[in-house]
Amino acid sequence: MFCATSFLFTEYRYVGVFMVIFAAIIFVFLGSVEGFSTENKPCTYDETKTCKPALATAAFSTIAFVLGAVTSVLSGFLGMKIATYANARTTLEARKGVGKAFIVAFRSGAVMGFLLAASGLLVLYVTINVFKIYYGDDWEGLFEAITGYGLGGSSMALFGRVGGGIYTKAADVGADLVGKIERNIPEDDPRNPAVIADNVGDNVGDIAGMGSDLFGSYAEASCAALVVASISSFGINHDFTAMCYPLLISSMGILVCLITTLFATDFFEIKAVKEIEPALKNQLIISTVIMTVELVRSFSSCIYG
Repeated sequence: MFCATSFLFTEYRYVGVFMVIFAAIIFVFLGSVEGFSTENKPCTYDETKTCKPALATAAFSTIAFVLGAVTSVLSGFLGMKIATYANARTTLEARKGVGKAFIVAFRSGAVMGFLLAASGLLVLYVTINVFKIYYGDDWEGLFEAITGYGLGGSSMALFGRVGGGIYTKAADVGADLVGKIERNIPEDDPRNPAVIADNVGDNVGDIAGMGSDLFGSYAEASCAALVVASISSFGINHDFTAMCYPLLISSMGILVCLITTLFATDFFEIKAVKEIEPALKNQLIISTVIMTVELVRSFSSCIYG
């Protein structure tokens, strides 16, 4: 755990430099689109209305980028902490049977998943409300600035995935070359010090990197839906409630997943290894059915009241 934490802190120092430089590039490029204009412009969805200037969009996009990057970094780091603590507990529970080990492992993964989704949704919702103080009903400018949030999350995920993956593969190859070829030691043998480095790489790339990657995908999908809603001009009621409908879907997804996890750990018991895969498939089926019903119900209530 301490080795993985040390690696992440070293990586995040370089990531911080990238974050500052790229944030400056975003501001310069977006601000220069209209020559750093401070004058209002006609809105895309309704040319009779005016939207905020490009310079304001550049500034708020930069802020959103930094918020997305910081949230992505925290999501990956906290996810790795959860996983490293869960590894030892899962090992201890495995002595009592596969069912006990599955419950600990599944609940630990669920905690990480809920953390990513909840933190991403919370920060995004707060950011929208803060930006709305300036933008008012300029939905086009507001959600165009919010897209920086998804870009920041994906940028940090790139470092976590690629950096951790390269480190993992380097440690894996080094352990195999020295252990198997030179010392004739079996793979993943604790006598080989490189095995520890390999495990560190797994934590960094497959857990912290995956956590940041999931957060980036989640943030991008939410921001894309918000942008599409903001520039739509046919049959769209441009008020705050309608614009935040994508966030409502995300919040419903969290509640549905919370209900679904109970089926895996509380309602059914895993007694053999072969029962694990069907149990996970049942999670997909149950969550899909419940979410589909909720989507139809929520959409109908928004349209017909």
